[in-house]
Amino acid sequence: MATQLIRGLAVEIDGDGDALLCIHGLGGSSNTWTPLLAALSDFKVIRPDLPGSARSPLLQEPLSIEGYALQLEALLSALGIKTVHVAAHSLGTIVAQHLAVRNPAKVKSLALFGPLVAPPDAARPNILARAAAARGGVAAMQEIADAIVKGATSRETKAGQPAVLALVRESVMRQPPEGYAQSCEALAAAQSAEIEQIGVPALLVTGDQDGVAPPANVAVMAARIAGSRQVVFDGCGHWTTFEKPQRCMQELERFHASLR
Repeated sequence: MATQLIRGLAVEIDGDGDALLCIHGLGGSSNTWTPLLAALSDFKVIRPDLPGSARSPLLQEPLSIEGYALQLEALLSALGIKTVHVAAHSLGTIVAQHLAVRNPAKVKSLALFGPLVAPPDAARPNILARAAAARGGVAAMQEIADAIVKGATSRETKAGQPAVLALVRESVMRQPPEGYAQSCEALAAAQSAEIEQIGVPALLVTGDQDGVAPPANVAVMAARIAGSRQVVFDGCGHWTTFEKPQRCMQELERFHASLR
């Protein structure tokens, strides 16, 4: 396992088999997926840090959902990958949906954790306010991280998984402030893809305490994607792969087995 710089993205690539592209969310990195690697051993797992996140530098142009999709298309092209399965979390699920609609012959399946089609309009000003706060630097990123730990993890995680709280906090605090700010702005401006056009198997996973992707909202989303399946984890917030890694692995294995 070694990080490579490919087309301006820091990327980890592991294993052989069909390609699986893993797209992290806001405040995440390639390590969003590290807890699940044992369930992905049959794949060539490609885990980039999105532009401006973790180890990947910012682009010259401002970040956007379309820009993320273009960068990932360029990455797959550079790796010579013709078809790909996709797993994504949070903001990454929006990118994944656009990627699938843009590339119907390339994307073979979608496994979406904490999924949303776009932020609700009422949430957009708060996301922009977070972008402005992030530009305050390291101390501001600590405050943002502490707020996310408090607001985006479940009661059960807070009570019984202190290491997960530390991991979420570290993931956010390690983000470059300007990169995180622009990522927030990209999320605040995100628009829904025409997900009714998605014609591949899709798994939608959320937590019963996920305020970003509430089960009722995910159910509406699932109804728009023909043949999709929704799973709701008990005692889980928005950081699905950290809070419930074993359940995530079980659902991924079941989902991928159904594709064979």
